[in-house]
Amino acid sequence: MINRLFHQLFKHIDSFLMVCLFFALLLSLFVLYSASGQNFSRVYAQGVNMLIALGAMWIVANISPQNLERAARPLYALGLALLVAVALFGVISHGARRWLNLGFMQIQPSELMRIAAPMMIAWYFATRDGKPKASHFVIAGIMLAIPVALIMKQPDLGTSLLIASSGFYVLFLAGLSWRFLLGAGVSLLALAPVFWSLLHDYQRRRIEMLFDPSQDPLGAGYHTIQSIIAIGSGGAAGKGWLNGTQTQLDFLPERTTDFIFAVFSEEFGFLGNMLLLSLFSLIIIRGLVIASQAQNTFCRLLAGSITLNFFSYAFVNMGMVSGILPVVGVPLPLISYGGTSMLTLCVGFGILMSIHTHKKLVAT
Repeated sequence: MINRLFHQLFKHIDSFLMVCLFFALLLSLFVLYSASGQNFSRVYAQGVNMLIALGAMWIVANISPQNLERAARPLYALGLALLVAVALFGVISHGARRWLNLGFMQIQPSELMRIAAPMMIAWYFATRDGKPKASHFVIAGIMLAIPVALIMKQPDLGTSLLIASSGFYVLFLAGLSWRFLLGAGVSLLALAPVFWSLLHDYQRRRIEMLFDPSQDPLGAGYHTIQSIIAIGSGGAAGKGWLNGTQTQLDFLPERTTDFIFAVFSEEFGFLGNMLLLSLFSLIIIRGLVIASQAQNTFCRLLAGSITLNFFSYAFVNMGMVSGILPVVGVPLPLISYGGTSMLTLCVGFGILMSIHTHKKLVAT
C-alpha cells in the first residue's frame, strides 16, 4: 500500500536527476551557513525557498508535455504584459526598475521569461512543418528580442543575456546554420562600438575592470580582486569549512549570492571545485540525454534549451567570480541564496522530468 502510494506520488520524478539536485542543495546549505557568518535564520529561509521550489518542480513534473506546449503562448503573453507593466509602474530599487508590486507581494517578471521565452520559441518551431526556413528564424528572433530589450531597459544586463542565450539555444537546436552564426558573430564585433555607447556607465566600468581591476581596487574592481584572492587562497584542498579568512573577516562582498563560489573555493579548494563541477556535469549530461530521447520537436528543443541554459548560469557565474568575465550579477545555480532563481531553476528541472517520464505514455 505504502509502496504503491510512494510510486504514484513520485512516478514523474527522475531519480538520477533528483539525487544530483539533492546533493547540490545540501551542499548549498553548508556553504550558505559559512558565507552568511553562521546565520542560521538565513539558512532556514533558504531551506524554505528550496521546499517551495521543489514543490513547484513536483507540480510541473506531473504536467504532461502536451499541456506544457499548450501553455507556451499564454505564458509568453503574460510575461510580456508583466514586463510592460514593470516599465510603466515598476518599483525602482538601486537605480533599476525590475520589480512589480502586486500589493501582497513583489514579483520579478523577468524570471518568468526565463522559462516562457524558450517555451514559446520551441512551440513556434514545433508547429512549423518540415525543415525550418530563414523566415522562421527571423520571426523567432523577434519573439526573443522583444523581452530581451524590455529587460535590458530595466536595466538588467545579466538576466537579459541569460534569456537571450536560452532562446538562442532553441534556435541553434532547431537547425540554425553555422554560416549564419559566423555572420552574426562578425556583425556583433563590427557593432561593438554601438553596443558600447548604449551601455550604462556602471556596465562599461564593469567591463573595464575585467581587464585591469587594479585600476579601482576599492571601488569597481573590489569585488573581482577579493574574489580572486579567495579562490587562490583555497589552494588544493581549501582552508576548511568555516575557516575561510576572506569570508569570515568580511572582505568578500555579496558572498551569499553572486560570489558564493569564491566562498566555496576558499574553504574546499581545487578538489572541492572539481566535485562541484562533476555534480553540475552530471546534471547537464542527464538533461542532454533527456533532450536526445524526447518524443517530439517541442520537447527536444525545450529540454535542450533548459539544460544548456543551466550550463550558461554556472559558466557565467564561475567566470565572473574568477575574473574571466565581467561582473553581471548572475547567481551560482542551486548554490546561491535566493528564492526566485531557485524557483525558476526547479521549474525547469520539473519540465525536464515531465518530458522524460511522460514520453512512454504517449504514442509516437
